[in-house]
Amino acid sequence: MTGTAHPQAPVPGQLFDDASAESRWRARFTAARMSLPDWAEHAPARSLYVSNASGVWELYAWDRETGEHRKVTDRPNGTIHGALSADGESIWWFNDTDGDEFGHWIREPFTGGAGTPAVPEAADGYPGGLAIGRNTRAVGVSTDEGSTVWLATGTDPARVIYRHETDAGVSALSEDETLLAIGHSEHGDNRHPALRVYSVADGSVVAEKSDGPGKGLEAIAFGPTEGDNRLLVVHERRGREELLVWDPVRDAETEILLDLPGEVVADWYPDGSALLILHTHESRNTVHRFDLRTMRLTALDTPKGTIGSASARPDGSVEYSWSAASTPGKIRTLGADGAERVLLEPPGPIAPESVPVTDAFVAGPGGTVHALVASPGGERLPTVFSVHGGPHASDEDRFSAYRAAWVDAGFAVVEVNYRGSTGYGSTWRDAIEGRPGLTELEDIAAVMDWAVQTGLADPRRCVLGGASWGGYLTLLGIGTQPERWAAGLAVVPVADYLAAYADEMEQLRAFDRALFGGSPEELPELYARCSPLTYVDQVRAPALVIAGENDPRCPIRQIENYLDRLAERGSPYEVYRYDAGHGSLVVAETIKQTAIEIDFARRALAE
Repeated sequence: MTGTAHPQAPVPGQLFDDASAESRWRARFTAARMSLPDWAEHAPARSLYVSNASGVWELYAWDRETGEHRKVTDRPNGTIHGALSADGESIWWFNDTDGDEFGHWIREPFTGGAGTPAVPEAADGYPGGLAIGRNTRAVGVSTDEGSTVWLATGTDPARVIYRHETDAGVSALSEDETLLAIGHSEHGDNRHPALRVYSVADGSVVAEKSDGPGKGLEAIAFGPTEGDNRLLVVHERRGREELLVWDPVRDAETEILLDLPGEVVADWYPDGSALLILHTHESRNTVHRFDLRTMRLTALDTPKGTIGSASARPDGSVEYSWSAASTPGKIRTLGADGAERVLLEPPGPIAPESVPVTDAFVAGPGGTVHALVASPGGERLPTVFSVHGGPHASDEDRFSAYRAAWVDAGFAVVEVNYRGSTGYGSTWRDAIEGRPGLTELEDIAAVMDWAVQTGLADPRRCVLGGASWGGYLTLLGIGTQPERWAAGLAVVPVADYLAAYADEMEQLRAFDRALFGGSPEELPELYARCSPLTYVDQVRAPALVIAGENDPRCPIRQIENYLDRLAERGSPYEVYRYDAGHGSLVVAETIKQTAIEIDFARRALAE
């Protein structure tokens, strides 16, 4: 820590004088939520999911035969990384320290019992992929020295099958456990990885696949039946994410050509005869079945909104997680006969609904920018431009307690899928290369101008906010566009890019090198030009910074450097620090941070 005593952000006791309004916004956060249950390949009655039912996001086991739900993990800062073995006998979960993401996998019986290190030979590190068969286990580990893949069969000790100084990770294990696929960036670009397939028996290389510069490949899964060594792969040969099926033994492939706008990802139906397609277009999802024998695509009847994930079951049914901006999430199932029902609802009260989002398509300097707008109604509203992290992610028509709280507080919320976002094609996603941060802010500025011109936003009361990459864009925005913003809300941000690069995990350093075109040593001027610290003397708006003490992605030292500069020049700012990593899995902590943000914005706009 520095010697500077930074002003601490107060935690408001309540946001609303009206008791029902106060209860409503908090209830959206405290209402239990859950992920789509995963299930064991050879024991489909055994499932694993993540839920905040205890007030902390933890792993839960679900035995569908008995109906029992069991809380698996119980850690102060929560647990979200877990997997089932193929036979359903064991649960694996990642054991880090207070959210620092550095640790190892623990294995424990599905029915409960003491956990032990799953691959004791593997050194601690950041997780780099995992594959668990009936008799074979593969674990990827990333450290500052590079990437290592450990492979174990039967009761034999794990052996190193891959080691390289660049970023790599485990992708998939074949059903017969003879082949292991990894994604790697030995060519120097982990944003566009290549694939390699190994023989499990002797560690020899069976096949390689690369689509060349700027075109990545991502392995999803091998065929689900014994002896089916086809590998389902996402490619981007035509400027968007599409599918192909690759046989690495014969080195033969079949591209899956679909007449769908937007982008797709998929998984196998359990008998290998079809693919379950999850289609993304303009912040919403549809689900389809693609028959590999007839090459026919059939749309499944799912409601409008966002489908977080979907899975085809052995009986032909499809389970999926769903929500929309106005409606809290549910776990649904669509039977093979087309009958739809709710599969699981989390225990306890259901979260209060919120308002829907509307679409805005705004002409920007690099093309049409898609934004989602939520409003309490009215004109010339205080408006928070909430920018997502990633940057390779997107805002969606999904239920958000965070968005709803701002609307309840009288703010319009505008979520901008700037250049760099996923779901709009490779060109849009990669447009920020060589000029990250500054490019995205051009799109955000265009959307802000639209919001003001249409009468939605009051130009004197526009707030810029976001977490992670969104926090980075916030600090960069209030420095490079000081005339636009009345306040900045930066949660776990990159604040000093040079110091962040030095302290962050190697996987992110590799990402930065690919994004910028080199390291800070090679491109010092570019890193400085894209760093919020460079523009700190131009900041006029009051700034709130929220930071995690143990964050390996946006480390605390580089945030302190930025805060020290704000303090030196007497800028208005406040800080809140919490004892976890890159975000919190504790519901009470999330509520506290949301209250701090809204209270800070209200006070900043009142000045």
